[in-house]
Amino acid sequence: MAVGLMVGLMSLMATPAFAKSISLKDAGVTLWIFIIIGAIIVLLQLVPAVILFFSFIGTTSSMVFKQKKAPEEATAEEKALLPGYEAATVKK
Repeated sequence: MAVGLMVGLMSLMATPAFAKSISLKDAGVTLWIFIIIGAIIVLLQLVPAVILFFSFIGTTSSMVFKQKKAPEEATAEEKALLPGYEAATVKK
């Protein structure tokens, strides 16, 4: 019942007298400033979007084109131990 009443009231309100075209000819300075600032805010959102896009491209391309290393001897840097510690010997 309430839905039918609301639809009926909206159809009575939606007469051709209220249907006007929007004209920016008489728009004030405040409206133009609002539109310009809004456009700048929308364009500034492109900065993090571009950063995320190229981060995604870099991550996926490094995963796709990553070459598997042949098993080699460990370098001296990989063998480095902390000072004061020695490898433990295990007796069976």
